[in-house]
Amino acid sequence: MSDGIRDKVAILGMGCSKFGERWNCGADDLMLEAFGEALIDAGVERDAIGAAWLGIFFDEQSTGKSSLPLAMTLRLQGIPVTRVENLCATGTEALRGAAYAIAAGVCDIALAMGVEKLKDTGYAGLPERTKGTFEDLYLPSSTAPGAFAQLASAYAARHGYTIEQLRRAMAHISRKSHDNGARNPKAHLRNRITEEQVLAAPMVAYPLGVLDCCGVSDGAACAILASPRMARALGRKDFVSLKALQLAASNGVEMGHQSWDGSSTLTTRIAAARAYREAGLEQPRQQIDLMEVHDCFSITELVLMEDLGFSDEGRAPHDVLEGRYDRDGAIPCQSDGGLKCFGHPIGATGLRMAYEIYLQLLGRAGERQLGSPAMGLTHNLGGIPNRNVASVAVLGLAT
Repeated sequence: MSDGIRDKVAILGMGCSKFGERWNCGADDLMLEAFGEALIDAGVERDAIGAAWLGIFFDEQSTGKSSLPLAMTLRLQGIPVTRVENLCATGTEALRGAAYAIAAGVCDIALAMGVEKLKDTGYAGLPERTKGTFEDLYLPSSTAPGAFAQLASAYAARHGYTIEQLRRAMAHISRKSHDNGARNPKAHLRNRITEEQVLAAPMVAYPLGVLDCCGVSDGAACAILASPRMARALGRKDFVSLKALQLAASNGVEMGHQSWDGSSTLTTRIAAARAYREAGLEQPRQQIDLMEVHDCFSITELVLMEDLGFSDEGRAPHDVLEGRYDRDGAIPCQSDGGLKCFGHPIGATGLRMAYEIYLQLLGRAGERQLGSPAMGLTHNLGGIPNRNVASVAVLGLAT
């Protein structure tokens, strides 16, 4: 494969809005909140930005179909600005566009912004605008909780677990994320919960209860990127660089025949393998210090531990219950609270994940700081288990 973007892109600065029910804000307010923090962090002037990417999913509800709201809100005069959308990987797709521009040498400094304003829309799942060929022809009346509930059933059947055994591991995941989210002032949900509360919560789609599901939030996150040469010219000695950024999309095989048994996400495995090669990681379990993964539901995080290669096949429930992915475990997962506590404003999520890894690598995560990590991973899964897009990014301290 090509040599990719490893160590060709530096993160100059990042910003993140408070996530939550931001009734008094529009998408422009959220973007300004994230951008203001990122610009101060980067230590550059607004006019230094040479190109920008806007990630947003629900266009009509938030900003419209074009990229102009980003240029207008941030006063980015005359530069190329591009809007991107790729399901739940939309924020990472914006990051990918900006990163590729830097790696290609087409501009010195680039911006990636992800934003979503969901609460004002009455959003409580996928609205009618997402209906189309897949839903109408293949998945009529499908819902996200229903689809991921089937992932739980398929995983249990494949690996010989009872549903109640699986639910106990899922409850540990939810409780762990809330413990972490309680430490984060930008999280939407900051309440600690018990595993017993998770197990006793009202059922949404068996075996997923209310506390197995992420919430609905408004939010924005932003990154300002440059080449390592530019970062050093600006006086940066210690900075975070992108080691890999890979994306894989379903081609229909999961829906086409029975080669896939529904117990994993094939695209995650493909994207992860590519990302590890691009980053030069021969032993990811030993080299990745922390991760942020797409925990839209507790079962998703559990299955992803195997899809990403951090647990052996069929062992993720044991690893979860033994605390391998707790904040004091071998590879902490969701140190900021994850989707479970931030909710999932779709355009912002991928960049919000990168923001947490960025802070942790620089030792700036405050109360939730995890020692001195050197390399972290983010993962998004857009869609549902049998047709989706997965992205995997690896971030590390510059060498």
